[in-house]
Amino acid sequence: MTIDNLIFGIIYITVFLLLFYLGKLAYHLIHRDYNLNIELVEKDNPSVALAVTGYYFGLLLALGACFVGPSKGLVNDLLSLGIYGIQSIILLNISTILCDRIILYKFKVKDELLRDRNQGTGAVVFGTSIASGFVIYGAVSGEGGSIWTAFVFWALGQILLVIATHVYNLMISFDIHDEIEKDNVAAGIAFSGALISMGIIVGLAAEGDFYSWSDNLSTFCKYALLGLVVLPFIRMLTDRILLPGVSLSDEIVGLKPDKSREERGPNTGAAYIEAFSYIAGSFIIFWCI
Repeated sequence: MTIDNLIFGIIYITVFLLLFYLGKLAYHLIHRDYNLNIELVEKDNPSVALAVTGYYFGLLLALGACFVGPSKGLVNDLLSLGIYGIQSIILLNISTILCDRIILYKFKVKDELLRDRNQGTGAVVFGTSIASGFVIYGAVSGEGGSIWTAFVFWALGQILLVIATHVYNLMISFDIHDEIEKDNVAAGIAFSGALISMGIIVGLAAEGDFYSWSDNLSTFCKYALLGLVVLPFIRMLTDRILLPGVSLSDEIVGLKPDKSREERGPNTGAAYIEAFSYIAGSFIIFWCI
């Protein structure tokens, strides 16, 4: 490593930290109706901690896309980092609003996080932020694109996350909103894993150099549709291979073999396994196809 490379590296790290701080300020501005520090430190609110951690993870991914790829010189790099970094922050924060309004539309997310300290809701917000971070990473990274191509692929990714929500609801035997509103943490964890897996597939599909709308949209749509189709298949394999002889839906809802809920709660362990299976499946799909 030369002295010049070291100096440039320090400059890029400083810019990244500055952009990350701006992303934190943007999150605080959007959620200015409550004090995050009080919720996290004084009230020890675990649901808010999940939501904030997911946002920071998504922010890390979104900003990371601005720093990958070949250098075009320090001045051009800094200009590009400023433009795409701010765009990534804006898009990620819009994604958090869309989660409140579209994905978890049957109740007020803020009330669940603050009043009920609902960790199931926190887990879903955690998942949507990370999924959106992967989508933005794919939309922004690569050569040949612009802020408009990044915006289009981000918008398509958000639409697909909403579609994935409906697909997930169709393949389970319970209503995801009802269970999460009942403070079912397991339901939130499993759903979060499904959203993250879809975000990974969509993000990796959008990743790479931009050649033309026809070429890139064709590749993007193929992987996106594959993800939607494979999602139920992964859940079936999890039932049969990772947890043979049990029903994932019953475990997550907390039903006994006779379909009663007496003396039994939701199985968060099963939810973690289901979430892992979705995320692992998304990487396997991209590596092998």
